[in-house]
Amino acid sequence: MLKEIYIRNLAVIKEAVIPLGGRLNIFTGETGAGKSILINGINAVLGQRCSKDIVRTGCDKAVITALFTELSAEVQGKLDELGFQCENDEMTVTREISADGGSTARINGRTATASMLKELGSMLINIHGQHDNQILLDSEQHLKILDDFGEDDTLLSAYRTTFRELQQTARRLGELKKQEQSRIERSRYLNEVIDDIGELELTEGEDEKLEREYSAAKDSEKTIIAIKSAVQAITGDEAATDMLVSAETEIAGFTDNSPELTVLYERLSAAEIELADIAGELESTADKIELDGQRLGYLSERLSAINRLKRKYAADCDGLIKLYDDACTEITKLDSSGSEIKELTAKREELLHTVTEQAKALYDYREQVAERFVKSVTAELEFLNMEGVTIAVRHEKGKLTVNGMDTVEFLISANKGEEPKSIARIASGGELSRIMLALKSVIADKDSIPTMIFDEIDTGVSGKAAQKIGIKLRQIGKVRQVICVTHLSQIAVMADSHLMIEKKIIGERTETHVTELDTEGRTAEIARIMGGEDPSALMLDTAREELRKAAEI
Repeated sequence: MLKEIYIRNLAVIKEAVIPLGGRLNIFTGETGAGKSILINGINAVLGQRCSKDIVRTGCDKAVITALFTELSAEVQGKLDELGFQCENDEMTVTREISADGGSTARINGRTATASMLKELGSMLINIHGQHDNQILLDSEQHLKILDDFGEDDTLLSAYRTTFRELQQTARRLGELKKQEQSRIERSRYLNEVIDDIGELELTEGEDEKLEREYSAAKDSEKTIIAIKSAVQAITGDEAATDMLVSAETEIAGFTDNSPELTVLYERLSAAEIELADIAGELESTADKIELDGQRLGYLSERLSAINRLKRKYAADCDGLIKLYDDACTEITKLDSSGSEIKELTAKREELLHTVTEQAKALYDYREQVAERFVKSVTAELEFLNMEGVTIAVRHEKGKLTVNGMDTVEFLISANKGEEPKSIARIASGGELSRIMLALKSVIADKDSIPTMIFDEIDTGVSGKAAQKIGIKLRQIGKVRQVICVTHLSQIAVMADSHLMIEKKIIGERTETHVTELDTEGRTAEIARIMGGEDPSALMLDTAREELRKAAEI
């Protein structure tokens, strides 16, 4: 609970130490005395945004420190999660607001962030102000109120787990379907790569090896052709040997008379023999050169096929092999994404069926909760002097959301016999305050937040209704620490701890002081509230009597 608040240089509060009891704490004071400043200070230590305008004029900063005691295991767990230590189940939270607009926060003396204060604050204090009545005017908030009353969130938690899984599945399925067309086009390309390159069954560096072998084979072929041409020139039609024979014949008849021709004839005969011998050696050399015509054809075709793919895919042989391997890997993933679509489609249908059944079970449970809720709130409203007001819950089925298929709206009938209508259409400000108090009352013991703050919940009410509000606040104070700012004596007399906020002129400055009242002080303050400044003896007696009656309730 909130044990104590220390404030320095916050607006008109120069310095104040405010002790708080564990039950119903009431703050009273004249209008403008600074009650709202107190709420602003509490909001500051809860991590809410603060304006530099709340720093007291002429001061460099405002300081608010709150002492919390009897920390729950949940709060201690959160402190541990955030990296803070606590001793004796106590925690101090400090917020400093600089006049230049900056702010700092500390938890147990260590620097903290505003978001940390918010996390802890939401577990420590629930503040209800006039603006919170707007929750009643927002039907989207009604379902949460009903669930808070129901307390058991087993069905809702199970539903949300399935619903989120359904959302994730549907989202993934949508992404895959969007990718499907590009997947088809990509798959077509990859299959072409696999067919083109896979058919060749390439090995690393194969193109270079084939080029060398092909080049050598081509050289052998050219050599054989050249030798055969040479042999043909020597021994074929109109060959060199025939010409030599013809030359011999022409000069053979003249050798006897001419020694010179004899020598030349002999030389021609020798040349004929030499050419014939050369032709033979050439043919022998050609026979020794190995040439596999089929291998050459194979080499030519394979190199042609490889070179075509190298041009097509702008890669060398090793690059083609990598392209093929990558395509095989990617096509497997693409194929699996296609099967994933089928799997996810089936999973989505299964989850949709499950979540629908869970939503129906949740709807039926809420239907039962709504019946109990109406009875409980109606009883509270009757106690709060709203006997003619009836509340109803319009509970219908709608589309599936993270909260189920339920749409919930609270309806009221302000007068007996009238059809219940939307709260936003017929409730007055005073009625909204009492309805909200009734709701707070029925859920007060259903959460772990130890402190509830009511800021001017008495707006628009008076008389007996105000007395009932005071009694109800005291009842809530038995299970929660309650802090209430009020202008009404009927509520103030119910306090277990009564604090007065008043303005004083000190020198040339206005200061706000907070005083915990004893019995006589309470009597004087209650009399002031009822009759104004300088209450008469009769008014003081009336105040004592009201305090006595309140103590007996």
